[in-house]
Amino acid sequence: MIKKAVKATWHGINFSRQLLVNILFIVLVIAIIASIASDEGEIIVPDGAVLTLNLNGYLVEQKRYVDPLDAVFAGPFGGQDEPAEILVDDVVDVINNAAKDDRITAMLLDLQQMGGAHINKLNAVADAIDAFKAQGKPVIATGYYYTQSQYYLAAHADEVNLHPYGGVSIDGFGVYPVYFKEALDKLKVTQHVFRVGTFKSAVEPLIRNDMSPAAKEANKEWLGELWQQYKDEITALRGFDASNFDETLDDYLRKLSQVDGNSGEYAQRFGWVDALKNNQQIRQQMVDLVGYDDEGKNFLQIGFNDYLASFKSPMPFENPITEKVAVIVAKGTIVDGERRAGEIGGDSTAALLREAREDDLVKAVVLRIDSGGGSMFASEVIRREVIALKEAGKPVVASMGSVAASGGYWIASAANEIWAAPSTITGSIGVFGTIMTFEDSAAELGVYSDGVGTTELKGSSILLGLKDKMAQAIQMSVENAYERFLNVVAQSRNMSPAEVDDIAQGRVWIATQAKELGLVDKLGDKDAAISAAAEMASLKQYDVKLIEQQLTPREQLLNSLLSSSMVSTLIDKQTPASANLGATMQVNSLLKQVEQQVQSLQNYNDPDGIYAKCLVCRVSN
Repeated sequence: MIKKAVKATWHGINFSRQLLVNILFIVLVIAIIASIASDEGEIIVPDGAVLTLNLNGYLVEQKRYVDPLDAVFAGPFGGQDEPAEILVDDVVDVINNAAKDDRITAMLLDLQQMGGAHINKLNAVADAIDAFKAQGKPVIATGYYYTQSQYYLAAHADEVNLHPYGGVSIDGFGVYPVYFKEALDKLKVTQHVFRVGTFKSAVEPLIRNDMSPAAKEANKEWLGELWQQYKDEITALRGFDASNFDETLDDYLRKLSQVDGNSGEYAQRFGWVDALKNNQQIRQQMVDLVGYDDEGKNFLQIGFNDYLASFKSPMPFENPITEKVAVIVAKGTIVDGERRAGEIGGDSTAALLREAREDDLVKAVVLRIDSGGGSMFASEVIRREVIALKEAGKPVVASMGSVAASGGYWIASAANEIWAAPSTITGSIGVFGTIMTFEDSAAELGVYSDGVGTTELKGSSILLGLKDKMAQAIQMSVENAYERFLNVVAQSRNMSPAEVDDIAQGRVWIATQAKELGLVDKLGDKDAAISAAAEMASLKQYDVKLIEQQLTPREQLLNSLLSSSMVSTLIDKQTPASANLGATMQVNSLLKQVEQQVQSLQNYNDPDGIYAKCLVCRVSN
């Protein structure tokens, strides 16, 4: 009877689940059909409108692949597992287009849903804001709270407003990995680590409970340079001295006490914002500037997503006869094999480079790198395709984004030129190997492994442990890999291996330092790198072609259908609204950091177990 009851209950639950999914699917199909049959989906840019730059998510070089149906059903089933992402290029295109659009008269920066971003991405957006202002169009910023990244953009506005109950959080930059050694010891996990390089700290979280003195020494240097760049930008924009930044808790408490702990008054008194205004006051200010919309309830405006959709085609047209500079984005951890967009697979990224090599219209390539490295084997697969491009007579320029370190530098090294933003994190030339064995953990549970093999090489496993001689062999392989890394860089950069070793050892550098050391050729953004590649190929007239993984016909159809405004309104694919995305992120940051580091273990799939990866290149800001 119990068995029958359980079985009946299970069938009932399963039926209910399928019914719910089917109902949601039917609703979706009806919405799509209605949207296609209706003209309401057409986006019209109002004449004299404000562009409300309401960015929702993290600024990225390339969005990670998300199945269209998964994205649609994420909301009804409790929200996305991952935060939303926004392409930096889309933001820049929107602002640049609006600057030339006579229908747009002003811009409102509403950044409270924008996540963190590295300075080089913020710089690209900030430059576009400055160009918008240069057209005589005012830019006004408003927010409940400003995170450090949000404030970097807000500071470029003509007027920075803050909610009276809000605040500004400028905390500086830091690297605070989570360390697991004691936890692994308690679980009786045996950690075998093989590394080369004084500053190669990627494996420290597995073998220490704190950051080593060598790692602290190196990290303080490049973090200090990054912080100085941030301060220089803000002080120039806001017109106050660098001493206005609170770098000690004593300074912060002393100034906060002058306003009785009121963070809004603190921000205004010390020059961080121009005025304290609530939502109604901001709305009225915008109404006074451009008037009411057709419904007479809000000011005349168009948001970021709608304005982007008004001029960007979902299926860009490619001129079949013009010569091209191809741009290939390598973003994420480098792993062996195939990966979708937002990650770097050795084979899949190499295939994109090969596509550029075999395309007769592509005359030069820009490899845009935003990666802290990963598998050494996969990095070499990609580097070989870069070399093949050069041998085919097509110049390659490596353009570094936020980070191009370890394996990211490995794949950049073969380019004809290396360009980087002043804030790019690079270097970290070093390798390591790591193997976990669980013989002691299993023994605690009374589980053992034993047997025979035809050779001694077969006598090591995760339940048998690692024999000393096998460990020696792995260490030799890691040392050999480090020598190969030095030689790869030396050959490409016209340096001796000894000269590379002096600045390698796994040490991280900011691009301004890397340029002085010979690891970077020139400082500049992606557009500058594209121009340099075109010049190398002697191109006068050319188009820029983004080469990326193609969606399947099913994915293309779903993306096209689900992009309609009615469907987007019916099933919101963005993250839930929040008064302050930054605060939400801070609450979840520790758990997310632990999760990311645990998940990173899944990317350790190098065939030889050897990695060129920079862990400390993930900066908290």
